[in-house]
Amino acid sequence: MNPATRPDSPLRPPLRVARAEAVSVLPRGANLAYEPKFDGHRMLIFRVDGETVLQARSGRIVTGAFPDLAEAGRALPEGSVLDGEVVVWTGGRTDFAAVQRRATATPGRAPALARRLPASYAAFDLLAEGGEDLRGLSYEARRRRLVALLAPLGPPLQAVPMTLDPEEAANWYASLPAIGVEGLVIKRLDQTYQTHLGGARAWRKLRHTAVRDAAVVGFTGPPERPAALVVTVPDDDAPVVTAPLTPALRPQAAAALPPLAAVPGEPPRAMAVGIGAVAYLPVEPGLMAEVEQRTTRHGTTSVVRLRLPQDLDADDAETDDGP
Repeated sequence: MNPATRPDSPLRPPLRVARAEAVSVLPRGANLAYEPKFDGHRMLIFRVDGETVLQARSGRIVTGAFPDLAEAGRALPEGSVLDGEVVVWTGGRTDFAAVQRRATATPGRAPALARRLPASYAAFDLLAEGGEDLRGLSYEARRRRLVALLAPLGPPLQAVPMTLDPEEAANWYASLPAIGVEGLVIKRLDQTYQTHLGGARAWRKLRHTAVRDAAVVGFTGPPERPAALVVTVPDDDAPVVTAPLTPALRPQAAAALPPLAAVPGEPPRAMAVGIGAVAYLPVEPGLMAEVEQRTTRHGTTSVVRLRLPQDLDADDAETDDGP
């Protein structure tokens, strides 16, 4: 037996995750499964050594930011690993701005935010169960075990819907954007769980548009005239530097960018951090932007429009310095 599949050798973070290749038309076939693509943050949930560990797609450990999901994960059997999407529902639809606020919460404010903006976990894969590595099984087998594992538990850990009917998938694609679902993910039933290591991506994703909501986490250039924004997009917690802002957007960004404030009782955060060779000034969460992502040799993310942050509850400031 492969040591990685023994119950006493569970999968541990950090793990690479499977990725999807964008397509422009809905794939059809007898061997395909269709899932809705939720507008949230990609996350792995590990139940290992009696603890729950949450890992973002980048490999960053984010357990402290989601105490509600960490607590829910305690119901999973030892040696389990889930792959899925964290979402926050507000007003009957997914709210990526709320997810970003949760993802960037400090330990002091995370419990209060969890009460105000409870997270849900839309699981779409089961990578391990009871310490057994399931990544070499077919998607069909993993899906069957995922549903069996989560059905008795219920919210906030739930399996995403899935259909084998392309017509039902087409109806989902047409109707679900009203609740914040950005498209579909298509997988072959006989496919193993394949991570992206420079080769072709195994899954397919069909989005409604190349324009997506993004959370602004920083900017480059002087505060009075920012040169570019630093954003995170749904499904990925890794910051991305946008293309240079247009002359019309620069004064708007300067006026809208919220200052970085120190959190009482916690050490101040660094004012400049790097993405590769790029340094940027971080900002408090809240500002959103519509961005267009184009797949080129290097890939580009361009800001189309800025969106002012939603009004926050008056009690938010009172809970930021909580225990």
